[in-house]
Amino acid sequence: MNRMPTLSIVIPVFEANQALETLYDRLIKTLTGLRCQFEIIFVEDGGRGHSWTFIEKLARQDDRVRGIRLSRNYGQHNALLCGIRVARFEIIVTMDDDLQHPPEELPKMLTLLLESGQDVVYGTAKHPQHGAMRNLATLITKLALRTVMDGETVRHVSAFRVFRSEVVTSFRNYDGPFVSIDVLLTWGTTRFAGLYVRHEPRQKGTSGYTPRKLISHTLNLVTGLTPLPLRLASAIGLALSFVGLIIICYVLIVYFLRGSTVPGFPFLASVISLFSGAQLFAIGIIGEYLSRMHFRTMGKPSYVVRDDTETSPKNTGVDGRSEDRAKILVE
Repeated sequence: MNRMPTLSIVIPVFEANQALETLYDRLIKTLTGLRCQFEIIFVEDGGRGHSWTFIEKLARQDDRVRGIRLSRNYGQHNALLCGIRVARFEIIVTMDDDLQHPPEELPKMLTLLLESGQDVVYGTAKHPQHGAMRNLATLITKLALRTVMDGETVRHVSAFRVFRSEVVTSFRNYDGPFVSIDVLLTWGTTRFAGLYVRHEPRQKGTSGYTPRKLISHTLNLVTGLTPLPLRLASAIGLALSFVGLIIICYVLIVYFLRGSTVPGFPFLASVISLFSGAQLFAIGIIGEYLSRMHFRTMGKPSYVVRDDTETSPKNTGVDGRSEDRAKILVE
């Protein structure tokens, strides 16, 4: 290409006080080397630290930085959705705030995106620097994603993404409280690619993903955005019905051959317990889907913005995107 496309870097921030300055410096160095027009959008996800103070300071010093502060902690994917919706440029990049996604790897991902004609490129770590709980949650999440993505794509799914802004059109009006950016991307394209990149250990601070949050996000993905649990319940119900048919056939055969039924209360009790458990399992899964329908009818938002460093009314369009913001080209 004759020119490098414009870039919007979206970074969800949660109590990353110590890492933000280093992340900003490395991003500026990398993006300046690309000689492209860009913006950096920090979405502060309701942390209790001093991240927002630093983001406000950056926004005052650098017009290419925009800060958005959510009213409470909504979760990484909800914060990403907020930042993606206000992004103004041709290519959108998402990355973590903890320096585990090296900004220096961006040029390789951009090159693959532009040369391959794909719409989404994931930066996949060969050796992820996460704990056992995070790796387990990631594995379960990827198994759930197989219902909406092909297996090869799922292998490369990562929070380090580069994608074309046209894809956002397909989910710009999504308003549910349960968000998975990877699932939403599949609404707009099937052209995904993956690239192995360097993955650095967390340099400062601790992960905001507690076991409770990991379990909650995984369950929300599995029950809120895929039909996998319903299909699982159907499969279990079909399998147990087959087992029940075999048991009935066995009882009838014994009755006709011996003239008596199969003796034993334990046998009968175990069969009743087995089928009762299967029914309750299926009812529980249906209840989960009904609860999500309930939340959707309540109109519960994906996120609520408390503060925005772009506060001038004349700079905001009907969809929340900046219209008159100064465009800065890095020389």
